Amino acid sequence: MSGNGYVIDNWGLLVALLMVAVAALVSELMCISIGKTLMWSAIRALVQLCVMGVIIGYVIRSNNPWLVFGVIAVMLVAAVQITLSRAKGIPKGLAGPVLLSLVITMLLMISLVTELVVRPHPWYAPQLVVPLTGMLLGNTVSALAVGLSRFYESMNERRDEVDTLLALGATPWEAARPSIVSSIRLGLLPPTASLASCGIVTIPGMMAGQVIAGGDPLNAAKYQFVVLAAIAALTLVADALIMTMTYRTCFTDKDQYKPPEDR
Repeated sequence: MSGNGYVIDNWGLLVALLMVAVAALVSELMCISIGKTLMWSAIRALVQLCVMGVIIGYVIRSNNPWLVFGVIAVMLVAAVQITLSRAKGIPKGLAGPVLLSLVITMLLMISLVTELVVRPHPWYAPQLVVPLTGMLLGNTVSALAVGLSRFYESMNERRDEVDTLLALGATPWEAARPSIVSSIRLGLLPPTASLASCGIVTIPGMMAGQVIAGGDPLNAAKYQFVVLAAIAALTLVADALIMTMTYRTCFTDKDQYKPPEDR
């Protein structure tokens, strides 16, 4: 223990990796063929988390706002790449809209949470802003990838319906709206489920981490609610914004439906 918190040493990390190795072995014995991927993902996660821990520690000690902004910028660029790699069946050229959507929504949400809810001193407090950005981005990336995939899949499934609506005088927005609504609803399912189940079924990561580290459980619960509320709001705003910016890719300049192979 360190203070009121518990410290994990190298042996603890090895035991954790051993648990994953056992799961990977079970996978291979059952011919599921995901053992190597599982093990590699675990090792990669350990390395990435340790590196990020070192970086965040340096940024906190430096207490320099430009370093905070630099880390956030790198995280945003990585988030765009991960979003595009996870989304299936989307056209090329969406990096700009995805980046703009993430920048606008992240700046808005981080500003609201830090300046109106937590109100840290200094306002750019690295120990708050950097981890909070990571939590918000992690959930938003998943929602955007799912939402974009669902939107283009739905538009392809509704191809005849979209053509009919356009022929009857509907605007591209009106023709695409059912697919937009479907994608936003799908993206909101995880944060909505988290809000509904936290505190009864689960103790989410941020609250659990603070309690394990010796923090006050009630204060940890307040922080966790703020994070979950921000994730839900950010997911909705980001999904709506990216859909507004990209739905036109399904149509030609003459407001006709564009087949997937032409995008």
